Amino acid sequence: MKIGFIVNDVMTEEKGFTTVRLAHEAHKQGHESYMIGVGDVAYDPDELVRARARSAPKDKKYTSQETYIKDLQGPKGVKQRITIDELDVLMLRNVPSDDYLRRPWAATTAAEFGRVAMRHGVIVVNDPNGLAKANTKMYFQLFPEEVRPRTLITRDRDEIKAFAKEEGRCVLKPMQGSGGASVFLVEKSDIPNLNQMIDAVSRDGFVICQEYLEAAKDGDMRLFVMNGRPLQVKGKYAAFRRTRGGDDMRSNIHAGGKLAAAEITEKDLKIAEIVRPKLVQDGMFLVGLDIVGDKLMEINVFSPGGLGSAQKFTKVNFNKYVIGALERKANYMQYYGRNFDNVDLCTL
Repeated sequence: MKIGFIVNDVMTEEKGFTTVRLAHEAHKQGHESYMIGVGDVAYDPDELVRARARSAPKDKKYTSQETYIKDLQGPKGVKQRITIDELDVLMLRNVPSDDYLRRPWAATTAAEFGRVAMRHGVIVVNDPNGLAKANTKMYFQLFPEEVRPRTLITRDRDEIKAFAKEEGRCVLKPMQGSGGASVFLVEKSDIPNLNQMIDAVSRDGFVICQEYLEAAKDGDMRLFVMNGRPLQVKGKYAAFRRTRGGDDMRSNIHAGGKLAAAEITEKDLKIAEIVRPKLVQDGMFLVGLDIVGDKLMEINVFSPGGLGSAQKFTKVNFNKYVIGALERKANYMQYYGRNFDNVDLCTL
């Protein structure tokens, strides 16, 4: 199988990143594994999509992802221009919000070029047509109401203040963003002086005002969903908990959160089942559900990370099974021909 991974920038990838783990696993399994930056793709006059790609030497075995990514990025790595239309699988693993301010042209590049590659039968995951709907956190509002916190999305100060006053305690965050940046917990005592928070969040767009979930004090849980179902191997789920670090309300790891083992309950599985139909409909192959109590805080469809964290607590190499699922899709496509509808492959 020939598989490409599109990331924001190949040279900023690090050991431990889920994309590096997946690319390393594909290489270990004997597949041709390429890493591509969003700025490295091109649409050529012959109407084919090509890219300047990097790969590790094919004849070298890598027992560690650290050595793998070091060689891929370094002088030992193979740099070549490949034809993306000849790949079996193209995995879109870039995070658009990371480019939203600094490189706005890059935010939609992977999905746009991926959509063209689909014309020639390349399996593109997650489906770029589905990702286009998920370009902001507004996508979250398209899922059933029963799994979402009460939410207001606006740029109007008075509406935000009225919502905060009604809730008594709420969360403000940007509609376009990630990683816990510009996220504020608004207490009742903050409402008279809310303008500064609104300024910080609304600087780059719309403001999401969200009901505060009391269970958030215990952190959140990320549960991976693959092909519309919770990713489970030998009775163990690809999941982990993130707890808060000190007084910081955010549980993101780089915001001071700490990792812990996750215990999957019937409530968590019910949430996954409720969102499954839309995830499958939108061609979302690999997704991270961020669960707090009996609600979803976020559905991460762009480069969900943490498979290594899940492996840490379960001792299961989930990367192996993700690559295996992609290989089955590629084999199915080869058997039935490259004119098969890519979206239907989500359930294979």
